[in-house]
Amino acid sequence: MTTTSRRGRRRAPTRIERAAGRAAALQKPRVILALLLLLALTSIMLLDGYLRAEVGGDQRVRSGASSSEVPDEVLNGGPILTFRGGQATTVSVPDKTIALTFDDGPNPTWTPQVLEILEEYDVPATFFVVGSMVSRYPGIVEDMVEQGNEVGIHTFTHIDLSYQSDARVEREMQQTQLALAGAAGITTTLFRAPYSSKTDAVDNYSWPVYQKLGADGYTSVFIDTDSEDWKRPGVSKIIKGATPESGEGTSVLFHDAGGERSQTIKALPAYIKKMKAKGYTFTTISGVMQEQDAGGQAANQQADGRPSGAPGVAGARAGAAPGGLQAAHRTATGATLYEGKALVAAVAVAEWTVPSLAVGLAVVGCAVMGRFGMMLLLARRHHRQRNRRRFSWGPPVTEPVSVIVPAYNEKECIANTLKSLAQSTHPIEIIVVDDGSTDGTSEIARRAAHELGMTNVRVIRQENAGKPAALNNGVRSASHDIVVMMDGDTVFEADTVRQLVQPFADPGVGAVAGNAKVGNRNTVIGAWQHIEYVMGFNLDRRMYDLLRCMPTIPGAIGAFRRGAVLEVGGMSEDTLAEDTDITIAMHRAGRRVVYQEHAKAWTEAPGSLKQLWSQRYRWSYGTMQALWKHRRSLTDKGPSGRFGRVGMPLVVVFQIITPVFAPLIDVFTVYSMIFVDFRAALLAWLAVLGIQLLCAAYAFRLDREKYRYLLMMPLQQLAYRQMMYLVLIHSCITALTGGRLRWQKLKRTGEVGTPAGVG
Repeated sequence: MTTTSRRGRRRAPTRIERAAGRAAALQKPRVILALLLLLALTSIMLLDGYLRAEVGGDQRVRSGASSSEVPDEVLNGGPILTFRGGQATTVSVPDKTIALTFDDGPNPTWTPQVLEILEEYDVPATFFVVGSMVSRYPGIVEDMVEQGNEVGIHTFTHIDLSYQSDARVEREMQQTQLALAGAAGITTTLFRAPYSSKTDAVDNYSWPVYQKLGADGYTSVFIDTDSEDWKRPGVSKIIKGATPESGEGTSVLFHDAGGERSQTIKALPAYIKKMKAKGYTFTTISGVMQEQDAGGQAANQQADGRPSGAPGVAGARAGAAPGGLQAAHRTATGATLYEGKALVAAVAVAEWTVPSLAVGLAVVGCAVMGRFGMMLLLARRHHRQRNRRRFSWGPPVTEPVSVIVPAYNEKECIANTLKSLAQSTHPIEIIVVDDGSTDGTSEIARRAAHELGMTNVRVIRQENAGKPAALNNGVRSASHDIVVMMDGDTVFEADTVRQLVQPFADPGVGAVAGNAKVGNRNTVIGAWQHIEYVMGFNLDRRMYDLLRCMPTIPGAIGAFRRGAVLEVGGMSEDTLAEDTDITIAMHRAGRRVVYQEHAKAWTEAPGSLKQLWSQRYRWSYGTMQALWKHRRSLTDKGPSGRFGRVGMPLVVVFQIITPVFAPLIDVFTVYSMIFVDFRAALLAWLAVLGIQLLCAAYAFRLDREKYRYLLMMPLQQLAYRQMMYLVLIHSCITALTGGRLRWQKLKRTGEVGTPAGVG
């Protein structure tokens, strides 16, 4: 990039210009990264909601449907349904054998207790696990498998598959397989449908599901005996319900999750001891199928005249394949294994992130509500204190002051600015510092001063060096002890300067912040900023004034003791927020900074979202720079450390941290409206908005503004929260990557003419 000097020669770009170019080149990636971060958080919330059946949940359970299309041999068959060779076949549990099964786990409270009991009594079981629970508690499933138990699929979200599409059915199965792969390094061929019972309950809607899964190689498992422990009928009734008819084998159902299971935990040891005493043997579903296969082979051998060698199920770990792996289990490899581990890892992140965000948002919400309350109380106190009839800063300040107007390409606005100053009721000299404008700003200023008959105007032209340098040039050139600083796009009321300088009657006051107002408020974006200026800025300044920790004197309207500015080294070029920088420097120098609500300035706010982004990006990044620069104020002693003890924590919490969390409030609200409780979420959001409207209305009352603009507040809150999140993330990334920016010039229209024209 090259530039052209006033003489027309081309010159190499300056260091500042090169830095600006590098910063501009990094703008888009930072914005994209901010958007990706918000998308990632939203995705984590959706994943967590899916795991908890808030997203994609389906509570429908079918009952009473016809079973006319289901084969009789299935309806009247055993509890194990296979489709070997494409033919539906059922398998019954052998006599004096119990296939102990558990549904709905794993659960971090109850499943480990069940496993402990099984290990104590050397009994295996088959656990039909819910994939979402597996992904949340993978360690329990790993222990389950290592102990020699068997696992089967109970879907991922515990839904009735008879209502679901083929794609949803396949997804439920695949996701659970991935969860098992990530948790224990296995997949399984066993399946039990949620809300299923005995085979005679298979109906015309669920039968196609079993057929499809059977074609995919799954074995569907039903029950013969239901302990009905889910009803919590009492220990004795659970044991009685789980006990089969005399001598019959059974597939018995217990639950290790899905509710309070203390009765199950008490009943299980007694049940195992009772059944062992009756001569029963415990096995897994695979053990039952292996015995059936072995029995068939033995029968064939006897028919051929060969000796029978079929293994029994007497071993507690019957059904285990060589190497200790259950026959229904397959070792997960390749993509399945790595995708499973990725799923478990993602769920772990969600399990940690979402509760942390919820706690963080609760803390932020309480802090914001507390801040609103403090703002209202202190703003009321400030207004009553400063508007008492007997209130006075001291003897009236009547001596002339210097008004410094830094200007860079302000051809649209500079004439209006000078015209407003020409009507000042306080004696002033005006110093226009043209910071290398290329649009004839200095010539327009001289011509306007001449036409207005203003002999108190000096126009100083300098090479482009930035706003701080322009202000410092003006301070050095000032003839008076008090200097007023304003932007080149701002207009003052006739009494503004007089009101602004009255606090200097108090010798302890080193700087005064005026009341900046949005002049171009007749557009949506202008109205949003008008609300922000009146509520966010001016209510804040009243509070900070009483707390004696004002963080920023607005560049649009502020006054300083000239000696105090020179004492702290002038306007610093170290940060983008030279107004915040100089204000904190004043505090650290022991000077008092106050807010003068009656000194009003009308400024032209950004007219587009792009310009608004640019301005707020500079403000937020500059504020971070200023806070970091003055971080040692945290340990300053006496009055100079007051800002570090009070002001800096308030600024960090309410201008950096809470705006970062703010978009998540909206995301949580939308999430809750869609997936949890629409009415409760909407009422909560409206309650918060109501509190904000109350604060805004009070701020408008103090500033005597028209309430009609508050109609834009709901939309303003939504738009600003998202934008400020992105701006702050953008600023943080810029700070971390060491990017730098220069004084940025916003496009002006000059529509803010005189204060009288503002409606």
